[in-house]
Amino acid sequence: MKKPKKILMVNFGGIGDEILFLPAISSLKKEFPDAEITLALEPRSKSVKDLSNLINDVMCVDIKGKGAKHKYWELLKFAMKAREGKFDMVFSSGANQLIPLLLFSTGIKQRYGYKSGFLSNLLLTRAVELNKNQYASFMYHELVTPVTDKKTLYPEIDAGDIEKEPGSVLIHPGVSKMSVVKNMVKTWSPEIWAELVKKVLAKGKKVYLIGGPDDKECIEKIVEIIGDTPNFENLYGTTKNIMDLARLTKRSETLICSDSAPMHIGVGVGTRTLALFGPTDEKKLIPDNEKFVAIKNNCDCRPCLWDKRQTTCDELKCLKIDLDEVANLV
Repeated sequence: MKKPKKILMVNFGGIGDEILFLPAISSLKKEFPDAEITLALEPRSKSVKDLSNLINDVMCVDIKGKGAKHKYWELLKFAMKAREGKFDMVFSSGANQLIPLLLFSTGIKQRYGYKSGFLSNLLLTRAVELNKNQYASFMYHELVTPVTDKKTLYPEIDAGDIEKEPGSVLIHPGVSKMSVVKNMVKTWSPEIWAELVKKVLAKGKKVYLIGGPDDKECIEKIVEIIGDTPNFENLYGTTKNIMDLARLTKRSETLICSDSAPMHIGVGVGTRTLALFGPTDEKKLIPDNEKFVAIKNNCDCRPCLWDKRQTTCDELKCLKIDLDEVANLV
């Protein structure tokens, strides 16, 4: 096989999806160290480039919202840009049956994606079996197996050489805005998070509270409940970008968060991570590793989100978890 000079990777989704995609990019870079890699993604996730030196460029494709016409226009523009880019290979994580047609329209000679029907067999250089019943990074990584036997297990984020602060616990209670808008409840109320903060403080730990722009009300409520307490510090608003959050996470001995992008950052920087899982499937989203722990209620009805329903129920039995058990994991 002629070594590619330019590779296009296509992965639409949130920032967490892009972090989970990094191992596939890493293995390609190990196989083809001189190749330039461009990642096509949604504008909301372009900051992933700041977390990795593997990505030479990003191509933003705004496929969300504004109706079907806008989406198809964006995909047409993407195909035109891809043609102009003169790429040698393209890999796409999309499972839609029309993805092979989209990749074919780019004019790129070597095209790789998942098996999704007749078109994938006809238009792709190699169609890979899609196995969703595994850690998502492993699923994405299978896309590149036709061209490399290199293996990268987990996302790797280079946040620099940072010394751990002994006894420090970083708590990020938020979830993505998309989850809130779509009525996918994946986190506790501020009152429950505040109770957990108290229990962690009682263990003699130093607790730092952090959150994203969408978490302002939640953070304010937690701070109001905790008040002026020794060994508690509110760092909301101090992180200016995603790399600031990565560095802060790496400095911490433990991260406690919900099933959200900070969880993937925790994995990427190698910090012990305790992640709250309610309706989603932890087996698909966090590695099976003693360093990364899924906090969950083993009720019979979970996981339900995506496989059984598109929004969460009103009962939310899956989020009823003994906080003492969580604090004891710290």
